[in-house]
Amino acid sequence: MSKENRAFDTQRLGTGYGFESHPRRAVELPPTWVLVVGLSFLLFALCFWVYIGLNLLAPTPRPPRRSEKQYTTILPDGAPSEAKELPCWLDKWAAEKEAAKREAAKEPGTKEVVPPQMPIEEPELFMSVVVPAYNEEERLEGMLEEAVEFLESEYGSAHDGKNGQQKYKGWEILIVSDGSSDGTVNKALEFAKEHQLSQHPKLKRGPWSKNGSAKAPHSTHIPHGSIRVITLEENRGKGGAVTHGMRHVRGQYIVFADADGASRFSDLSKLVEGCRSIEDKHGRGVAIGSRAHLVGSEAVVQRSKLRNFLMHSFHILLRVMTPPATARIKDTQCGFKLFSRPTLPYIVPYMHSEGWIFDVEMLMLAESANIAMVEVAIGWKEVMGSKLNVIWDSIGMAWGLALLRACWIAGIYRRD
Repeated sequence: MSKENRAFDTQRLGTGYGFESHPRRAVELPPTWVLVVGLSFLLFALCFWVYIGLNLLAPTPRPPRRSEKQYTTILPDGAPSEAKELPCWLDKWAAEKEAAKREAAKEPGTKEVVPPQMPIEEPELFMSVVVPAYNEEERLEGMLEEAVEFLESEYGSAHDGKNGQQKYKGWEILIVSDGSSDGTVNKALEFAKEHQLSQHPKLKRGPWSKNGSAKAPHSTHIPHGSIRVITLEENRGKGGAVTHGMRHVRGQYIVFADADGASRFSDLSKLVEGCRSIEDKHGRGVAIGSRAHLVGSEAVVQRSKLRNFLMHSFHILLRVMTPPATARIKDTQCGFKLFSRPTLPYIVPYMHSEGWIFDVEMLMLAESANIAMVEVAIGWKEVMGSKLNVIWDSIGMAWGLALLRACWIAGIYRRD
């Protein structure tokens, strides 16, 4: 082998090869305005494709189907009713709003009629409870037992109407079976039948009464029609089930509660008190059940390190990606939130999220409408049988939050 290094033997290979081929004249860059135009075009193209991508990815809730706007209850003789039409404040409100817009369009310069100028119809009773339930036949009855005991003792019969002090009485529970494949619907109707027909129905112990940590409630006789069961044909997710139920409530106050009974239902009175303390002149307010005071308690400490890490990471993400009032809320994901009736038109018609992140969208919508929100400490305990997949659902919630925030910023989601 020759010791000569031919890689740099430019004399043998001739001029114009290797280092000698480097241009001897400076390359002129295009004018500055050309660079600016080019970068602007690239930025516009990027924004355009991001906007297109958001439109493709943005979740759009499907319209309710005919059967999903009906309910089943137990008649006074104990038989299940035929499917009955659900009252829907949203359909009436939307129709009146569209009619007002058409009238306003006939007169140039007339301001478009929007809430609170377009109010929601008056309530028929005091408290509506929406319970999303997906395959909850094992846990539903215990939760219902604790709920009806408090509701009946606190708010009286579902048929009482107004009393002499102009205070609303009465309550209802809307159980929204979210495409359940087990006996959730039958369990709900069996519970209603037993508690309507028997003056002393058999007690169904729930999370707050079965282990001695709280006083066991007595089994409660309830008036017929107090519990209504709505069946969704396909699973939509917790957010979809809650939003669907809130379209059909009749109460002055509306609370949604998880079917596992993890939240202490007797704390509902605290939510009502908290909501009333912040309501504006239109009666709008939101009270948020909070478990933030339990951080550091045995219930939280005993969770896996992974679950606690994901919980804290999600809270950091919320503070970064949500507007100020929502970011200050310490517990956005507790399934125990109360809304006054005049609040509903500012939230329910504009909901898009149907998964776990729907709570955050509700709070963001309330904030955007300048509706006051208050956190209220409630009792809560871990209940076995959660449908939440810690890792995948945490990733899904983070993605859903980012997509939700981007869609509102880009104007893809907006109020009509």
